[in-house]
Amino acid sequence: MPSSGVAAVDRALSILAAFEDAPEPMTLAELARRTKMYKSTLLRLMTSLQEFGYLVQFADGRYHLGPTPFRLGAVYQRSNNLHDRVVPLLRQLVADGTESPSYHVRHDAKRRLCVFRVDSQHSTLDRVEAGMLLPLDRGAAGRVILAFDGEKGEGYDEIRKDCIAMSFGERDPDCAGLACPVFGPRWQMRWRLVALGAEAALHAGQYQGDDVAVAEGCHPPDAHAGRSDRTA
Repeated sequence: MPSSGVAAVDRALSILAAFEDAPEPMTLAELARRTKMYKSTLLRLMTSLQEFGYLVQFADGRYHLGPTPFRLGAVYQRSNNLHDRVVPLLRQLVADGTESPSYHVRHDAKRRLCVFRVDSQHSTLDRVEAGMLLPLDRGAAGRVILAFDGEKGEGYDEIRKDCIAMSFGERDPDCAGLACPVFGPRWQMRWRLVALGAEAALHAGQYQGDDVAVAEGCHPPDAHAGRSDRTA
């Protein structure tokens, strides 16, 4: 979807986005297919991206992400102090016996981003990894994000009321999930957690422990600062 910004910048960012689900380097022809741009346009834009370290070209002519995205990601983590706050909480949830928990934020109008993930020791795992983009309209975490971003509907009203969402087989037929919002100071929703696992195990009563553990994990000490400012 075209944005209201600068077209050349949009095209350059589209090139970078083409690598999101491409673990291997790509040829110019592959990039042209993914981005639907002419090769001549790609070459001009990629010259600038290479100069700033966003892309690199290998000896065989293929392209991949350069070091700059990694460096910016490290700056993002340091500036937000996310890793030090979130990952110990996820590890504690696993130690307490939950399924594999993860931290999700909204990425755009239709997708959420898994920022952190800690796998449980259980033999059945869902297929979610940090860095993956997942649909907002499927899965418990997506529904929590939509609910607290103001989505209308009875189901979302219930999530806002109960501060928890559950899903069964919405994104993966073998998995179920639950999610809670995590509030920061002044009750701004900063974190979203989801615990996912085998649907059969969860139907057998796994939720009875997981819902309490995840709900408690969603309220770290600094979440209660400014509690009186919460709005309904």
